[in-house]
Amino acid sequence: MDITKFNEACNYIVGEKRDRKAIGTYKEKTLHAVLKHYYEPNPKYHEIPAGSYIADIIRPSEKNSSFDIIEIQTGNFNTLRQKLNVFLKENRVILVYPVAGSKWLSWINEETGEITKRRKSPKTGNVFDSFKELYKIKSILTNENLIIHIVIIEMEEFRLLNGWSNDKKKGSSRFDRIPLNLEKEIIFDTAKTFADIIPGNLPNEFTSSELSKAAKIPLSLAQKTLNILTYVGAVEKIGKEGRKILYSQKLSFD
Repeated sequence: MDITKFNEACNYIVGEKRDRKAIGTYKEKTLHAVLKHYYEPNPKYHEIPAGSYIADIIRPSEKNSSFDIIEIQTGNFNTLRQKLNVFLKENRVILVYPVAGSKWLSWINEETGEITKRRKSPKTGNVFDSFKELYKIKSILTNENLIIHIVIIEMEEFRLLNGWSNDKKKGSSRFDRIPLNLEKEIIFDTAKTFADIIPGNLPNEFTSSELSKAAKIPLSLAQKTLNILTYVGAVEKIGKEGRKILYSQKLSFD
């Protein structure tokens, strides 16, 4: 994690003093553009053809004589599977996924263009939010050429007042997201790094309900997380506690 480099990428894309009226005028979404320049400041490596696809970044590998491909995915991972399968055949791939750690909300009136004063959202995000998307590419998570970067960012989110509720906020459309600060960066590249996200206050043997409580996440997300952690070899199923599956943390990794 390099906060200085991240701030430089933010300043390069949106400027040190951003004009809020210019939101949405960029050729690509702001969050995606900032992350692309954070991971590779040199634009000559951006938007490079790779077979029938375009990669966000392709640059000479730091590990060997081949190339590194960096893909920044800010949304649905369902669209990624085929592309990643092609990229991973001959290249090391770094998959970047941003999560809003703390978030400010601003609303845009489509008719007048007026933007409201931002307010702090009570919702916060963490690394477990990424497992909703990682589940969609579970079958390739153990590929040795794949490295995943989960980037926790404080950001300002702009939404259109076009929802179905009286205040037009419920069911509204997200317009853009502006990164403000880099809070944390988590890298998954081994079973051990996946296991490191397990809360320290969990016993060695635990259920999905206990993970849900310890991590302060919904039970459904805890179950999905454990499905992935089991698949990648970070935890093991060891039996049942009543009707609930009992998991065990691994004490050592190869």
